[in-house]
Amino acid sequence: MPKRFSTVRGRELGNGLRTAIAAAGFTSRALAERADWDEAKLSCLVNGKGGVSDVELGVLLGLCGVNPVERDHLLSLLPVAQVKSWLQEHGTCPPVYHRTLAENLAAAKTLISWRGIALPELLQTPAYMRAAIMASPTVPGAEVEARVKARLKMQEQLRRRGLTCTFYIHELALSLPVGGGEARQEQLHHLLRVAVRPNVDIRIVPTAIGAHVGMDRPFTQLTFEKYEPVVCVECETSTAFIEDEASIEAYVEVVRALSESSLDADESKALIASLGETQSPLGEAV
Repeated sequence: MPKRFSTVRGRELGNGLRTAIAAAGFTSRALAERADWDEAKLSCLVNGKGGVSDVELGVLLGLCGVNPVERDHLLSLLPVAQVKSWLQEHGTCPPVYHRTLAENLAAAKTLISWRGIALPELLQTPAYMRAAIMASPTVPGAEVEARVKARLKMQEQLRRRGLTCTFYIHELALSLPVGGGEARQEQLHHLLRVAVRPNVDIRIVPTAIGAHVGMDRPFTQLTFEKYEPVVCVECETSTAFIEDEASIEAYVEVVRALSESSLDADESKALIASLGETQSPLGEAV
């Protein structure tokens, strides 16, 4: 089945509209009648295809009682709904809740993640999260628990049927005593518990391999049942959602190389288990 043309921005516009319509208690037909629109016109808009003016969209959002912040966000997406790739600049630090990433993760069929010497946020324990968040000089202390709560909420997607995940992790990331020795041991045991789920593969890139393709390229690759793939690259103050075909193909090759450089799933679990039973190479007992 061919993929339907859709962009990250267009899907966020459509998701926002669907949420607004549902919150207002309208059906699509009832809202179209209230706005004096053809229902097909509303359907195109909700599916991220545009076809309306910003004034028309503003009227629609007003009928739904959308708050000003959300209204302005959705209006900003309308003229660029068909534009591929999206660089989101966050200012001093990323948002507590990353709406775009969460919505795309909720729709994804597969997820492939590589984070260098950090563990993927979807696999972190609360203790690891707190230590990692507090290590950032740009995150206000008052936001730490809210960020932990948001990340734990995102982790619920790992239990969603229909989502298959592969996490590539460097062996060094398993040795770092993030949060202290007890937190590290708890984190290793958590990885083993997650690794037995049928929809999750954890693959370790061994230190002994030396140079490898993922040395400076943390990313998350998402594929979908109906849409083209997306690659997400997160930085300290920005997030890029990459959709152009050439870049997507380049990341396919990166994933292939990471797979070739990694231990298989059983070998990876054995290595994690052995590290949980030994002393940290950094000298902290576990």
